[in-house]
Amino acid sequence: QPVRSGQRVYARHTGLVCLGAVNAGAEVLADGHLHVYGALRGRAMAGVSGASEARIFCHSLEAELVAIAGIYSTLDSQHPQWGRPSQVYLDNDALHIIPLES
Repeated sequence: QPVRSGQRVYARHTGLVCLGAVNAGAEVLADGHLHVYGALRGRAMAGVSGASEARIFCHSLEAELVAIAGIYSTLDSQHPQWGRPSQVYLDNDALHIIPLES
């Protein structure tokens, strides 16, 4: 079932897999990788404990905010990956958002 607005899910010392959508106003956090097998519309934070190698994977990127190891970016519908399968990773203190290849 989806993570609803106002809900916060935190996976301490591990990654997190969400089988449904993360709705706007919801927040998902993980110390490891974050996988969302639905639309990601809320806030998503991976590597919360400082793990810069953590990544975010989603089937439809519509997030309010994505962050890895404290480095964050806000998104809007003008982003080229908006609504597409995507992965987010951190390299040289900059977030990169690229297509999720099958």
